[in-house]
Amino acid sequence: MFASALTAAINGMEVIPIQVEADVSDGLPSFIMVGYAASQVKEAQDRVRTALRNIGVYLPPKRITVNLAPADIRKESSGFDLPVAVSVLAAAGLIDARLLHGGMIMGELSLSGEVQPISGILARVIRAHELGCSYCMIPEANLREASLVKGMRVLGVRSLREVIEYIQNPEAYARSGTEEHTEENCTEEGIPDFSEVCGQEAAKRAAEIAAAGFHNLLFIGSPGAGKTMIARRIPTILPPLTFEESLELTKIYSIAGLLPEGDPLIRTRPFRSPHHTSTAISLAGGGRIPRPGEITLAHRGVLFLDELAEFSRHSLEILRQPLEEKIICVSRASGSYIFPASFMLVASTNPCPCGFYPDMQRCRCTQQEVHRYIGKISQPLLDRIDLCTDVSAASFNEIIDHAPQESSKEIRSRVIKAREIQQDRYRGTAVLYNSELYGDMLEKYCILSDDCMKLARSAFERLQLSVRAYHRVLKVSRTIADLEGSSVIGCSHLSEALSYKTLDKKYWA
Repeated sequence: MFASALTAAINGMEVIPIQVEADVSDGLPSFIMVGYAASQVKEAQDRVRTALRNIGVYLPPKRITVNLAPADIRKESSGFDLPVAVSVLAAAGLIDARLLHGGMIMGELSLSGEVQPISGILARVIRAHELGCSYCMIPEANLREASLVKGMRVLGVRSLREVIEYIQNPEAYARSGTEEHTEENCTEEGIPDFSEVCGQEAAKRAAEIAAAGFHNLLFIGSPGAGKTMIARRIPTILPPLTFEESLELTKIYSIAGLLPEGDPLIRTRPFRSPHHTSTAISLAGGGRIPRPGEITLAHRGVLFLDELAEFSRHSLEILRQPLEEKIICVSRASGSYIFPASFMLVASTNPCPCGFYPDMQRCRCTQQEVHRYIGKISQPLLDRIDLCTDVSAASFNEIIDHAPQESSKEIRSRVIKAREIQQDRYRGTAVLYNSELYGDMLEKYCILSDDCMKLARSAFERLQLSVRAYHRVLKVSRTIADLEGSSVIGCSHLSEALSYKTLDKKYWA
């Protein structure tokens, strides 16, 4: 007898429907799985047989064949246990095969018959909704995560016995995902605040501009000047996530298996800070079938690279494509995988190995050592960084000054106003922030007066800017104007934007 159940596999960020087909026929007793299955999937036959026996269900001594279609897609993860079990039960005539139609089933089985949670549930349930499935049967531990998909009937099961009871009598099964989720962001206690930063007004101004337009930012300065302290407070001035952005992030973290316990919805913008020893694969996403890396995990948030010049040259060059295209494409023998990568790069670095260049009274590095150290950051990568600012050590008076500093809440209010201006301006387009402007949109929204054009021409020739760097200056100018509530870009806005492009010439001349 033949029966089938629908489930799904995850390849990168893509969710692929998989039909689990089972056939029970006369022949020597055996359990065979085909369809390009990885070892953990093939192990399902032992888990399924043992789990069924431990709940008092015995398969007939016949030839059992399970096929995972399509056969050209490699199947990994243990989430195929539950659909394999129900399809085999239906093929053996122990449950009605017709009741499996129209649903998607997923979950891992323990040997006792309990249904264990799996990663990537949200992505699978969203795909089931797109396919028009009438219900999803999932582990109960994943129920809160799956119930984020509105309009989808989600059934949480704790054991294989419950699965059989539901399939035999679906009307009597009452427990389903009906939890409501608020779209408001949760406020957190004890988070860092800009009010704790003494002085450093120039660096804080650069951070505000970067947050307002989602621009990339580089801090350069001596050790202990406050570069990392300021960078870690940037998420506190970014606008709150919308529900759509939260759902998008939750899907990524669900696939990566990194959802926090308790509340499955990601409510705050991510802040990822990989160590400088991180490999290119850990940044971009790795594995034979790639999983999201640090770049994708920072989507809609901040990727902070502390001690940028300490990263390997190969790891840094990985950033080029995602900074420009907002996606990262990882190619493997099995195919190409595209991951979202719309993040804000914030980086910090010392200007030399000892950290005190160009203060020659304290710096003991040779010019060759300085150039070799800072030269790890290539010019093509620098061109993709919108703002570069010096962070000098705070003076003693600034440290002991107890005058109240501007809080993150105050800065955030100005950032949100600038973001609202951008939302109204780019409504109906694919652009969300000034940093995403491209092509003809630059000419449309970054119009310069005759005086500004003269200044831009002079700076372009004197600083020897590339076309990419010049366009990024225009985008930053647009953001500075938005922060001041100006509809046009003035010479003061353009001058300030250009000042953030002169510093890299000081160190990379």
